[in-house]
Amino acid sequence: MKPWFQCVRTHWKSGFIASGTRARLVTAPSPRWSLTFTGPTADVPAPGEAASKIISVVNGEELRGVITDWGGVMTTPILTTVQAWIQADGIDWDSYRTVMRAWVFDAYDSNSHANPIHALERGECSGAEFERLLAAELLLTDGGAVAAEGLLRRMFAASAEVPAMYEMIRAARGAGLRTGLLSNSWGGHEYPRADFPGLFDAVVISGECGMRKPEEAIFLHAAKSLGLEPGQCVFIDDLEANVAAAAACGMTGVHHTEAAETVTALQDLLGIPLGAL
Repeated sequence: MKPWFQCVRTHWKSGFIASGTRARLVTAPSPRWSLTFTGPTADVPAPGEAASKIISVVNGEELRGVITDWGGVMTTPILTTVQAWIQADGIDWDSYRTVMRAWVFDAYDSNSHANPIHALERGECSGAEFERLLAAELLLTDGGAVAAEGLLRRMFAASAEVPAMYEMIRAARGAGLRTGLLSNSWGGHEYPRADFPGLFDAVVISGECGMRKPEEAIFLHAAKSLGLEPGQCVFIDDLEANVAAAAACGMTGVHHTEAAETVTALQDLLGIPLGAL
């Protein structure tokens, strides 16, 4: 039996948040948000119909593009990658957790200022500068200092592509949708850029454009880079705050937790097959 698919719709802005095969409230970036549940997407064409036709209509908009995050969506989960680095380098977990909790929380606080993650992701500081800042806050399990040079490369060394997500993006592109990458970068070394031409029509990397998620401007820029309006785009991310921000711009947002659920959600939205589940 096919799983029931629901979306969450924002009242004050056009946009949907789809979370796997069941609806789920996300952390809203503003108390002005009012979220309610809506039923499954309907009135989509049969899988065999020409890709040049409307793929699906959500909230009165034709869905013509798919924009995805990179780390934790197209790759294995960020936490898994970081834990492998922690173990390989002998990092004291408590020291890492303490600094990253403060920096990441602050990075998604609209009132924050001079945050190291903000600066890195916008390209306002170099990867080497960020490595020095982070290394100074960390300890090894034996109490020793953490080597700053190459820290970001080591941090993401265990990251691996998720074949099912690659297949999904290629299938969407093959069906006639425009596909894009929208990623907050941590130094820019974490991307297998040779893969990009076969996956994406447009690539937006935060450190290369001076904007970062969840800022509205970067979502608008990503849609424009595909020649689309925000309401014509589906956006996929593993962070709920980014999904909520995309929905506030009018995009259809899919909160990624695992490949099978994301593929199912996107297939239900678009009405086309996107790979084996």
